[in-house]
Amino acid sequence: MPECARPPRRCGGVIEAKNQTQAQIRTQTGLPAEAVSSMPALYLSHGAPPLVDDPVWPAQLAAWADSLPRPRAVLMVSAHWESAPLTLGTTEPGVPLVYDFGGFHPRYYQVRYPAPTAPWLARLVRALMRDTETVAEQPRRGLDHGAYVPLTVMYPDADVPVLQMSLPTLDPERLLELGRRLRPLREEGVLVIGSGFTTHGLPFLTDWRPEANAPGWSADFDAWVADALDRGAVDELADFRHRAPGMPYAHPTVEHFAPLFVTLGLATSPDAGTKNVIDGYWMGLSKRSVEAA
Repeated sequence: MPECARPPRRCGGVIEAKNQTQAQIRTQTGLPAEAVSSMPALYLSHGAPPLVDDPVWPAQLAAWADSLPRPRAVLMVSAHWESAPLTLGTTEPGVPLVYDFGGFHPRYYQVRYPAPTAPWLARLVRALMRDTETVAEQPRRGLDHGAYVPLTVMYPDADVPVLQMSLPTLDPERLLELGRRLRPLREEGVLVIGSGFTTHGLPFLTDWRPEANAPGWSADFDAWVADALDRGAVDELADFRHRAPGMPYAHPTVEHFAPLFVTLGLATSPDAGTKNVIDGYWMGLSKRSVEAA
């Protein structure tokens, strides 16, 4: 559906919010009025904390980050933070990470990622959500592992400001609309990342080696997703619970697939398709990760 074929109030709201976004940056945030690169939107499979020890995956993530323009900031939408209404994480320095996992080596609980905060970005998100979403804040909520694990690989110097935003719903249509509302951020140099896992059937894994073969349900779901993404078949993807092979084993709960729809909503054209950047499997789970232009 063309962007402005949606109800006029929504389409006009995006245009109005975009103008406010630029004004916020130029006159209220104190940021220099410098030229910034338009950013793509990403969906990545983030992996557990041991991702950083994998012999292949970190190099793929690092190369991806190196291929992108330098972002002014990152807005992270992680599968590990579901909270309604839409909630923004910390904008205060020094807030510790959220070690939202158990049973790993103690060194994974000693990781630090002191990225700068982005209170100006929080104000912009609020402006873009005006009249459509209630926005709450948890200023002492740090980055969870779905946010900081990939960032430690992509921007290891922790020198890019980061803001995390909750998933306020798991409904694909609402998340697509949320992504549409966030589109103006791309023109302000903000890299929006949906962080999940293309398949996440942990209860059904029997081989926990990183190099394990993909179970049939994981391979089938991944192939279906790859085809739908290539064709820009967003409506089919949104109906994945009923259409996708491998369900419900690929996603017995769907929070790891949900961030994809924020990313797809951010795409400049609904049917443009995406560029596949990473594929393959880790412990038999699909690590497919894509870039929306």
